[in-house]
Amino acid sequence: MIEIDSSLTPERLLPAIERMWECSGRGLQSLESTWSPDEGSPVFTVQGKYTSQGWTEWTQGFQFGSMLLQYDATDESRFLDLGIEHTLRSMPSHVSHIGVHDHGFNNVSTYGTLRRLLLTERMPFDRHLLNCCELALKVSGAVQAARWTETEPGQGYIYSFNGPHSLFADTIRSLRSLALAHQLGHCLMGEGDRPISLLSRLVQHAHTTARFNVYHGEGRDIYDVPGRVAHESIFNLNDGNYRCPSSQQGYSPFTTWTRGAAWIILGYAEELEFLDVVDPAEFDPIEGYQAAVSMMLRSATAAADYYLSESPTDGIPYWDTGAPGLVHLKDYRQRPADPFNEFEPVDSSAAAITAQGLLRLGRYLRKQGQAKGDRYFQAGLTILNALLSEPYLNTSAKHQGLLLHSVYHRPNGWDFIPEGRKVPCGESSMWGDYHLREAAWLVQRMAGEGTLPDRFFDPFPEN
Repeated sequence: MIEIDSSLTPERLLPAIERMWECSGRGLQSLESTWSPDEGSPVFTVQGKYTSQGWTEWTQGFQFGSMLLQYDATDESRFLDLGIEHTLRSMPSHVSHIGVHDHGFNNVSTYGTLRRLLLTERMPFDRHLLNCCELALKVSGAVQAARWTETEPGQGYIYSFNGPHSLFADTIRSLRSLALAHQLGHCLMGEGDRPISLLSRLVQHAHTTARFNVYHGEGRDIYDVPGRVAHESIFNLNDGNYRCPSSQQGYSPFTTWTRGAAWIILGYAEELEFLDVVDPAEFDPIEGYQAAVSMMLRSATAAADYYLSESPTDGIPYWDTGAPGLVHLKDYRQRPADPFNEFEPVDSSAAAITAQGLLRLGRYLRKQGQAKGDRYFQAGLTILNALLSEPYLNTSAKHQGLLLHSVYHRPNGWDFIPEGRKVPCGESSMWGDYHLREAAWLVQRMAGEGTLPDRFFDPFPEN
């Protein structure tokens, strides 16, 4: 179980965050100088060099979004120029990509960040660029919402790249594409010119995920432990009925793939922030505002509590809570994670995603006057503090990654295993690097620039 450091503050983490940005800039520049667009999207490192891995195009937004975060945190203008150039040149195909459930990853991380930089006056205002970003975000949200499977009247989900029968836990974080598009006044147009509410689909997807991907101790099966997360839920397309849990990247349908849990924690926390700025009256045709808040909060806190109880003391998890080699690590929950062990890899990317989720969830609950918000917030700082130092922070100029000991797909054997070792370690991923930067940026903003919005959904100054 995590040992939460209650003495940590955002201000105390600033020296470590500043050091991280130095390492981050070096890695981004190295990748920029060696990567060819013809190679596809960089996904993870092999012996310190980023490589692609054909499966789905979901990581390129993290590559260019990282450049924009680097600029916002450091004022290094070359990264702003690169982020704009690459977004306008390489991201349009992602806006209209009908084959993935990852629009909130790719397009909000790029077009959404550029929009935020423009509206917070962190870069020279450009009305044409703003219009471009907002159009991209509108289309992206509608395309994401069109990947729809109905389970029963008024309920359904955005299906994964596996097909219409498949609901992924990951997509809860990608819902921010629907949230932004709705906030920009957009909707999805269906047959007969029927407008389809993006807010309605957002809430329905969140509801279906909460019901079937997050366990609440209600006896669904004998492994129904409160807060456990199923990576995938399978549905019968003939009648819309739920059939069973599944997992693409976890050990089994009845164990918790920790990055799947991380997506649940961060995704619901960010959607709660979105609900915080939406007029409750907009929910009247759906299921009611308070019902939506309660549903999201229940799932976020359940998954967060399970994650914290199952983690090693530093809050950095192994890749799956049921991974078979954990039995050889015995009391692994009673000590910090060991990325160099011989039995099971850790997944630092799950920790980086969760750290931000806990920070946002904790802050949200604090605003609601709930004391348990302090626990989540301090847990987020504790995890981030561990990731900002060795052996997780990469300080070597010879390695293009930023966050070490990330794992992509353990069951498929895609992750590099160094010579002389038995499990993957020492490598980085685009999503791990990006989410470490995003969590650090959030804490930096909390510490020093609290007047600027740090949510994509906040009201921005008029231009």
